[in-house]
Amino acid sequence: MGRLDEKIAIITGGSSGIGEASVRLFHSEGAKVVVADVLDERGRTLCGELGGGASYVHCDVSVEADVKAAIDYAVNLHGGLDVMFNNAGIVGAVGSVEEVSVEAFDRTLAVNLRGVFLGVKHAAPVMKRQGHGSIINTASVAGIRAGYGNHVYSAAKAGVIQLTRSVAMELGESGVRVNCVLPGFIPTPMIGLARGLTQEEAEAKLDIVSEAFRGAQPIMGPGSPEDVARAALWLACDDSRFVNGHALVVDGGTTGGRMWSAYMEAIEGLKSELEKN
Repeated sequence: MGRLDEKIAIITGGSSGIGEASVRLFHSEGAKVVVADVLDERGRTLCGELGGGASYVHCDVSVEADVKAAIDYAVNLHGGLDVMFNNAGIVGAVGSVEEVSVEAFDRTLAVNLRGVFLGVKHAAPVMKRQGHGSIINTASVAGIRAGYGNHVYSAAKAGVIQLTRSVAMELGESGVRVNCVLPGFIPTPMIGLARGLTQEEAEAKLDIVSEAFRGAQPIMGPGSPEDVARAALWLACDDSRFVNGHALVVDGGTTGGRMWSAYMEAIEGLKSELEKN
């Protein structure tokens, strides 16, 4: 038996990166998965590969009609909704604060924060009628620590964390849990896309990103989309039935503090300087 047997899940941004890893894992654990994304060809190919229980719907999470339509599609097709994984995101506005245009600011928040809000908003009434459900939002360690992401991206992810906590207090009373995952340095195509690469180019160069992230945390990595997918699986299944309003950090210890090796190197350097004088 799988941990999500017969559960119905929607995963936004499910055609690549953390979303794709989650689609594959949730499906393998028995869920009926609806992949919601703007990468139509990739999404349909993924669902065709997985076979029965996986379907695709086009969805731009910044557009309310698209989000509502994706949820209606899942409910009409499968009869309900047990898991809403609001995962879609973009790096968005890049650059120093004076370089960021208002248009880039608005687009970054539209996808990364409004998109999550819309997923929560339209999943809520379905799950409240059922009396159960798990909503999972993808935030980031950039939402709790400065210097781990671009300014607007970081602000949006901080918003996701607080939105998660706030809504959890409302929906928890109806049996609906709301939690979020905070990935650390996870190599995904999104990083290359933000630098002007195509989807194919970004995927082809993931090994470069992976190598750059290898020593970014105490647990030598890099982390993988599958690591985040497994955390999301735990929040989706009944193993976490008493967990609500939680921000689950999946970062290999990145945000824990200064790495021990760096601390010891600094201490040894100080010791050497003191001995010279």
